[in-house]
Amino acid sequence: MTNFTFTLHATDGTARTGTIATARGEIRTPAFMPVGTAGTVKAMLPESVRETGADIILGNTYHLMLRPGAERLAKLGGLHKLMNWPRPILTDSGGFQVMSLAQLRKLDEQGVSFQSHIDGTTHKLTPERSMEIQALIGSDIHMAFDECTPFPASESEAETSMELSMRWARRSKAAFREAPGRALFGIVQGSVYPKLRERSAHALKEIGFPGYAVGGLAVGEGQHRMFEVLDFTVPHLPTDRPRYLMGVGKPDDIVGAVLRGIDMFDCVLPTRSGRNGQAFTKRGPVNLKNARHAEDSRPLEADCRCPACRQYSRAYLHHLVKSDEILASMLITWHNLTHYQDLTASLREAITQKRLAEHAASLLASYASGDIEPQ
Repeated sequence: MTNFTFTLHATDGTARTGTIATARGEIRTPAFMPVGTAGTVKAMLPESVRETGADIILGNTYHLMLRPGAERLAKLGGLHKLMNWPRPILTDSGGFQVMSLAQLRKLDEQGVSFQSHIDGTTHKLTPERSMEIQALIGSDIHMAFDECTPFPASESEAETSMELSMRWARRSKAAFREAPGRALFGIVQGSVYPKLRERSAHALKEIGFPGYAVGGLAVGEGQHRMFEVLDFTVPHLPTDRPRYLMGVGKPDDIVGAVLRGIDMFDCVLPTRSGRNGQAFTKRGPVNLKNARHAEDSRPLEADCRCPACRQYSRAYLHHLVKSDEILASMLITWHNLTHYQDLTASLREAITQKRLAEHAASLLASYASGDIEPQ
């Protein structure tokens, strides 16, 4: 069975392109991972997700432990089998959702006790239980259990939170169930403070992980500060391991992060926006609820390969959105995920050809120009 490896193919400045090998297939980087929170990428068939170009999807430990339950998932053959996705899956640790969704949380050295936001049942999530749940789910990449430091936080608060996450990272590594082609990633914390991010990165390298994530961003700090944090964090991460920016983001966020050496991304934005009538295009986001699309026979994007653009008009998409039809969510989500996969594919090609700076500048200029009105 294939071992978990990361092969670097080319660099252009700080940016890189490579391949992650897992037991269930290869992941081309830079990679965008569609979010399949509860064992489904919302409004998409698994086959359709693959058609967009996705090599890997993300599942959510918190949601899956509550429904259908980790032990039940294992009994049914694991998440890959249950949802008919034979390719790699990354699972987050559940820490972020415990902090943001769960009720009556109580955090201590051991972990977090909480009540389910669904039915009020009481649960305790620890590094050891998080590793057990992710193994029962059967994911290919596990994430260490951490506390996602709230923003804003004082340096003292961020330090206390980061140190707890580092102790939990060590326990996560000890509890991780080794298997061929499976990996556990550590998560760098430290909020917006350079010294804390540096200490966190060095602590994780001392423990030793086959991949490293940058956590605690996209929580309200804004793009400029997020890029600042990457500028002083990424240089402390190993060059021979994948780097994953958690929960990011908009297309221009991804371009900026790739320029700073990030390899992997996930975000609910393309699917959530798809369910709310917003499409991402090369000329920025388009709100298909707007009346200006009502009689527009053009495709959403002329050179896009997705079914929404190849087979339907803006007028039809507008009609579906305004009528609250399920097909609106399906078509716009398919378009958005295609847009994200085409974006990362173009970044991989530009890095290989060592023309990333020029390509990124063109992408960002086009994205900022806005959707063009019909003449």
